[in-house]
Amino acid sequence: MSRRPGFPARLEPFAGAPKPRGNLPAAAPAAAPGGIGLDSQAVRLRMVQKLAGQGIADVQVLAAMSLVQRHRFVDSALVNQAYEDTSLPIGLGQTISKPNVVARMIELLLGGRREASGKLGRVLEIGTGCGYQAAVLSRVAGEVYSIERLRSLHEKARENLRTFRLANVHLLFGDGMAGYAKGAPYAGIIAAAGGDAVPAAWLDQLAVGGRIVAPTSMPGGMQALVVIERTMTELKQTVLETVHFVPLKSGIA
Repeated sequence: MSRRPGFPARLEPFAGAPKPRGNLPAAAPAAAPGGIGLDSQAVRLRMVQKLAGQGIADVQVLAAMSLVQRHRFVDSALVNQAYEDTSLPIGLGQTISKPNVVARMIELLLGGRREASGKLGRVLEIGTGCGYQAAVLSRVAGEVYSIERLRSLHEKARENLRTFRLANVHLLFGDGMAGYAKGAPYAGIIAAAGGDAVPAAWLDQLAVGGRIVAPTSMPGGMQALVVIERTMTELKQTVLETVHFVPLKSGIA
């Protein structure tokens, strides 16, 4: 495992909070239009309005999605598609999930135990990819440990996040199926790859009141989004909608 990265990373703050438009909930903070082109906050606000229209209701999730510049995490040839509700390739057969899926999974994660601030405590992300979801998680969690098994993607995420100041994000290179015991217990564990079952290591590292949100293979070969919540006495599993993620693999490469 690598140590916490030494990059300074800061997300730009909201410049203001104009009246919400469209389907954006009135309680959600919204960025005042600023910047030009894809750097414009209005571009992200339009994406957030679509997310709200699709059923994403958590104010913190919508605010986080409006802050993080998704186009800075995709290849230059694809930046014009950055705010469309679509997944995009990031190399090595991996993808950046579409905004709706990122928002949906984080909203489910936030359904577990929160701190007095309303944020989650410590979160473990399995599959850093390009670093986009880690950046969004940094806005809703006190601390984020994100682990990637592919070294080139781990380095890409470090580079992508270098221009931000995310003091609460720790990027790790290693086998995500083993989790990261040194950071446990976690208030939430979120996976960007799906296996036949949720690894036992993740269950062991989940705090009471915490949630795991992960794609998991179902009979028939389909994947479904699964939420596992640890109570004082048991693990409760809920199977939700069909999804399509890259396969969960062990080891490093």
